[in-house]
Amino acid sequence: MKFKGIFALCLAGFSFSAFAQTHVEGEEYYKADQFDNAKELLLRSLKNSGTDKAVSDYYLGMIALRQNNNSEAKKYFEEGIQSNPEYGYNYVGLGTLSLLSGDTKGAANYFKEGESHAKKDPSMQIAIARAYDMADPVANEKEITKRVEKARKMDIKNTDVYIFEGDQAARAKNWGDAGAKYEMAANYNNTASDAYVKYANLFTMVNPPYAIKMLNQLLSVNPESALGQRELANAYYNAKDYKNAANEYGKYVKNPSHFKQDENRYAFLLFYGGDYKKGYDYASQLLAADPANFTARRYQFMNAAQLPEMKEQLLGMAETLFKEHKANPSANKFAAIDYTLIADELAKDKRADEAIAVLQEAIAEMPDNAAFNKDLAMKYVDLNNLTKAAESYRDYVNKTEEPGYNDFNQQAVFSFYAAVENKDKPEVAKAFFDEVLQNADKMEKILLDNYKPKMLKGDVAKQTAATEDDAAVAAQPMYEEAVALLEAAPDPSKYTRDAKTLYMYLGNCYMHKNDVAKAKEYYNKFLALDPQNEAVRKYVDGLK
Repeated sequence: MKFKGIFALCLAGFSFSAFAQTHVEGEEYYKADQFDNAKELLLRSLKNSGTDKAVSDYYLGMIALRQNNNSEAKKYFEEGIQSNPEYGYNYVGLGTLSLLSGDTKGAANYFKEGESHAKKDPSMQIAIARAYDMADPVANEKEITKRVEKARKMDIKNTDVYIFEGDQAARAKNWGDAGAKYEMAANYNNTASDAYVKYANLFTMVNPPYAIKMLNQLLSVNPESALGQRELANAYYNAKDYKNAANEYGKYVKNPSHFKQDENRYAFLLFYGGDYKKGYDYASQLLAADPANFTARRYQFMNAAQLPEMKEQLLGMAETLFKEHKANPSANKFAAIDYTLIADELAKDKRADEAIAVLQEAIAEMPDNAAFNKDLAMKYVDLNNLTKAAESYRDYVNKTEEPGYNDFNQQAVFSFYAAVENKDKPEVAKAFFDEVLQNADKMEKILLDNYKPKMLKGDVAKQTAATEDDAAVAAQPMYEEAVALLEAAPDPSKYTRDAKTLYMYLGNCYMHKNDVAKAKEYYNKFLALDPQNEAVRKYVDGLK
């Protein structure tokens, strides 16, 4: 089935089955401590058939409490009581408000009223314990313990008891005990999604396989849990398993309880999972539904940039994306990859100045990202501005935590050509030549038996010689050392171009010294690498 069809089915499924959403999905997210997500689902389903408004009001009130909006919390709890006076939890909500305001007697009365409507409900006792815990876990320790023990006597296998104890252990950073409590809760009630999710969250960053295993268990008993699907996708992402993360997000975004903003993340995960065509198609569908979806436009471009068949369209996409970004940079933010891909497309269109402007903005926004400075150096090369290239590459090396041999080599090369470019400015040229020598020294410390540092030092000696006669012989000692190292390399044939340069210079050097035999030795080495070079062959044949 084509992905376009899958997306159409996703939209159709959403519109057809959205009415089935009830307070249950929001309750699930609340119990997993994802309060903003819970609020969105509770409000989304508030008027749906099957939703128990009193339950929704209780959880919306508790979310308002978590967000320090006590007046809104009171409104929800009171509306919940009006909807169903027999649902005891909204009284617990009002009792929590009383506790937070210091009215312990009023709180006790509300809790008593709540209990009267749920006399044999251990979860009611845990809700009251949580109220005391929210107000002051230390001052209310005795009351909290009493409520937990009362719940345990009612039902020793009650899931909420173990989840609450797990939460207390997690707050104390006793991760082992927390995990054990959550696992017990899941064992006693294999549909308690919050138990699985809280257990998984303990491990998702430090041991993703544990988290993945637990979430798969949840989905094995409740395959339609949007929370479980979303958390499993995130667990795969934390494990850097982007392909499986995308697969799980693909299931999740077809769930009526998915969040709109997560659709964008699916396109992102398809990109990192290497499913670029699917990612491009999905982002394109999101854009068709909402042309103002800047995030979808970014992921459309990112995925398209990996598809050879999209090559001709990339420049236009890059221009549109950058234009939208510049129109509202505070809202339409870029990640590093956006700047890089756009700059590359402009450079391919021989618009190096514009590519440089993009990268300069990137550096201003993300000054610690060394890769931008490296890219900028190459864009200056396109403009044949070797001075700026050398300066930009120097910034890259300085920002790199552990620059390597190739970094120092490239910096030395750029600095060398920048020095030559500034021959009419002796002080500037000298600074760049000194930089070449400094980088050559660093290279030698990394690879003692590599010829390149010696060759670079010879290049500098040749360029800084006082006269042409001096230049003809200035590089000889360093070049001969370079030749010895090059010829001793495991595979000298990899360095043919440099070898020819060295041999030709040394041949000319010895001719300058009237040492024809030695000159012919190096010329013949040159010809061994370039036997078709008739000009050099005729010259050597004419030597006596």
